[in-house]
Amino acid sequence: MPAMNMIQALNSALDVMLTKDPNVLTFGEDVGFFGGVFRVTDGLQKKHGLTRCFDTPIGEAGIVAVAIGMGAYGLRPVVEIQFADYIYPAYDQLVSEAARLRYRSAGDFTAPMTVRTPYGGGIFGGQTHSQSPEALFTHVAGLKTVVPSTPYDAKGLLIAAIEDDDPVIFLEPKRIYNGPFDGYHDRPVQPWAKHPASEVPEGHYTVPLGKAAVLREGNDLTVLAYGTMVHVALASAHDAGIDAEVIDLRTLVPVDIEAIVASVEKTGRCVILHEATRTSGYGAELVALVQEHCFHHLEAPIERVAGWDTPYPHAFEWDYFPGPKRVIEAMRRAMEA
Repeated sequence: MPAMNMIQALNSALDVMLTKDPNVLTFGEDVGFFGGVFRVTDGLQKKHGLTRCFDTPIGEAGIVAVAIGMGAYGLRPVVEIQFADYIYPAYDQLVSEAARLRYRSAGDFTAPMTVRTPYGGGIFGGQTHSQSPEALFTHVAGLKTVVPSTPYDAKGLLIAAIEDDDPVIFLEPKRIYNGPFDGYHDRPVQPWAKHPASEVPEGHYTVPLGKAAVLREGNDLTVLAYGTMVHVALASAHDAGIDAEVIDLRTLVPVDIEAIVASVEKTGRCVILHEATRTSGYGAELVALVQEHCFHHLEAPIERVAGWDTPYPHAFEWDYFPGPKRVIEAMRRAMEA
C-alpha cells in the first residue's frame, strides 16, 4: 500500500467516491481550479470535470444551502468550508435545515451531505484560523460529527461520511495534515511516511462511523482524545511512564460509549483531552458520560485538559495548546488521587 499524508488520503477518498458514484460532487471556495487552500481537492476538477468539482463565491451560507437542496434531490454533495472559523455564517442552514430535514419531512427527504473543514491550531493561525467548534455541532440532533487522526482513518471515515444518508460535519485537524504532532513544538517535524497509519489502500474502504479505536492498551488510566490530541496523548503516556490506555474517539456523534465504558471500568481513572475551549467543550459531555456510566468504577476525579477560555492567541500559541506538560500533570493528578 502507498504511504500517504492526510491531505493525499482525503484526496484519494474524494477521487474514489467521484469515480464510484455519479451523484457525488464537491465544491467550495477555491476547491476547483486551485485544488483547495490545503490542496485536498488537487487535480479533481481536471479529472472529473467542471460540474463535479467547482469553485463557489465566498458565501458559506450559500454553499451549505445549495448542498442541502442537492441532497434533498438525490445528490451527495461534499462541500468544503475553507477554515472551520468561517463556518458560522452557515450554522443556521446546518442546524435549522440540514439537521432537521429527515425529521420535518417524516423521512421523505434526507440531506446526505458532508461538510469538510480544517480546524484547530498549532500553525500560528491566530484567533480567526485556529478555532475548534466541534461542540457546537455535537449539540445538534441530526448532525454527525467526525474527526480523524491518521491518514488511514481520514480516508475511510470520509468515504463512510459521504455514503451516510445524514449530514456529517467532517473536521480535519490541519496541524496533522502533513505529519503526526506530539505537542512538542520545538522538536523536528515528523512526516506521515514514518507512521504505520500512513499506509492507505488506493481503492474503496470505510472506517465505520461511531466506532472508537484503542491505540494504546493500558491498565492504570484511560485517556479519551480525538484529532491532533490523540498524538499528544500517546506521547504524554510514553513520557510520563504511565500505563495509560489511549482511545481515539474518531466520531464524536455518534460516540462509541461501549468502548469508553469498557476502558474506564478496567482502569478506574480517566483523563479527557481536547484542544477546544474548556467551558462547554466536548470534554464536558465526555465527563458526564463517564460519570453516568462508570461512577462506581472511578478511583479518582475525572481530569480535563483543554484550551483556555480565550480567543486562540497568536503570540502565546504554545501556552494555549494543550501540550504534553499539561497532559502529564493531569495524568499524575489522576494517579495520585
